Amino acid sequence: GYDLPLDEGEDAEAKQETKAMMDKIYEVYKECDKGNASNVIVSEQTIREMVGILGKTSFPVLYDNGYDTMYNYQEVETFLNNAIAGKQGEVIIYEVHNDGGIGRNKFSFDGREMYVFYTGYSWTEDCRPVSFGSTYTRIKEWSYTDKGWFCYEYCVPEPPEVTELVDGNCMIRVEPMDEKRREIAEKYLFPLGYQGNNLLCSNWNKEHMGDIDYNGLFEYLYTVEYQERFDSDKYENGIPKDEFERIMTDYLPVTNEQLQTYAVYDEQSRTYVWNRLGCMNYAPNSFGLSMPEITSIEEKENGVLVLTVDAVCERVGSDCVMSHELTVQVKDGKMKYISNQVLGEGLKNIPAYQYRLRRTQNEKSS
Repeated sequence: GYDLPLDEGEDAEAKQETKAMMDKIYEVYKECDKGNASNVIVSEQTIREMVGILGKTSFPVLYDNGYDTMYNYQEVETFLNNAIAGKQGEVIIYEVHNDGGIGRNKFSFDGREMYVFYTGYSWTEDCRPVSFGSTYTRIKEWSYTDKGWFCYEYCVPEPPEVTELVDGNCMIRVEPMDEKRREIAEKYLFPLGYQGNNLLCSNWNKEHMGDIDYNGLFEYLYTVEYQERFDSDKYENGIPKDEFERIMTDYLPVTNEQLQTYAVYDEQSRTYVWNRLGCMNYAPNSFGLSMPEITSIEEKENGVLVLTVDAVCERVGSDCVMSHELTVQVKDGKMKYISNQVLGEGLKNIPAYQYRLRRTQNEKSS
């Protein structure tokens, strides 16, 4: 079901069409900031500009970060609903990658099986579009969820042909998210995620704040606060007490005294210890790469919102590995996290959290 023979005529047509789409965004790519690294990563603003240009065509187009709205999504929705009903059909979806290149996915359904013909293009150092090939693959399993996620799994090599498992799971958001939910999630939840901290995947409230991994959480709240990447080099020798406590108390219902008890704090240097997330303190798992998606918002008094959130995990092909209720308060344009409650048996569906730093306080709760 993988590395299937390519039809030369279809391959030539796919490359010609994808090259034409690359030509449409050439001026934007040529003028954008590409940084100094050998592997170019362009800004999200630039990618969205490119997606907007391509979205003016009749083709479905998306930025594959999971949050942005797919242009011309109705065509994909029609294709999937027809396939569910057993009707033959095909649809082409273009995706803009982080390096400014384009992927063309032609999905086809023959009444029984679904296939995807993929063609990719990237840019050379002198801004010329170049194809890095095409593949033709059968889709092993697929579904279109009630929330509007197209989940599918490629046929991939399996043992004993290979010694390591190959992940063939993919997910595409077809039906647009509610705009308010998307904006809140993108600004306040996505920077936190479920990896390296446990704010969204543990139970806590104002009366029980002792189990939060504060030392791991700081770098993620730093991103929320400053809307920029965490400067790890700056904090290799610890995080100054005043800075750590200011950010924590701004975003959480916790006091300075509680932080000095619950977090790993060096009183002599007046710093909170910080370690990079790595193989010595984190065992990688699929759940950690999940994406928080808000499915409902309940408005209370005084700017309090109760957000119902699903953890969407592409690695396991699920649009809801677990759900949780996150209570927040919006005041003066800033959000404060008030409590979190994992719903149902959600904690049994995810790995036990691994703290960044070992401390006896981890065994306690307030």
